[in-house]
Amino acid sequence: MLIQVRAKHLPSGSFLTLCDAVVRAAEAYGAAVIVNDRADLALMSGAAGVHVGQEDLAPRDVRTLLGPTAIVGHSTHTQEQLEAASSEPVSYIAIGPVFGTQTKATGYEPIGLTMVAEAVRLSKGLPVVAIGGITVENAPAVIAAGASAVAVIGDLLVGGDPKARVDAYCRALR
Repeated sequence: MLIQVRAKHLPSGSFLTLCDAVVRAAEAYGAAVIVNDRADLALMSGAAGVHVGQEDLAPRDVRTLLGPTAIVGHSTHTQEQLEAASSEPVSYIAIGPVFGTQTKATGYEPIGLTMVAEAVRLSKGLPVVAIGGITVENAPAVIAAGASAVAVIGDLLVGGDPKARVDAYCRALR
């Protein structure tokens, strides 16, 4: 399991405190933690890596900072971005939003399942993580389109019981 810590508007000190706490808590479950956008905080907290977007540090710079074993993910939204990301020293490529999402404004229209399949083709064997509007109902179709994994935020809160929702994902994706 991979957990991403994302807190776009949290001051750096508070974000580091959060990262430290999540990394420590995740150890008991064998989960790897990555930090969204902030390679510096990933390094200081001992996180397994970082996920960067199009306007963050370049993946090659993150790799230089965090080293060869760190997990480095990179968000993409277009074919051009996918092609560029597949030449970077990344661990996985994220593609999305697959479906419409209320969680964050990406500035990109939903790409759909056809583009997920295209991302897999262009990824040069790197894992492809689909993100954006993923639900327990549509996740199997996303995996069937070729994604290695799905990233979920908002749908984990449906019904008010995140553990039950995670269990539902596990059943749906078996």
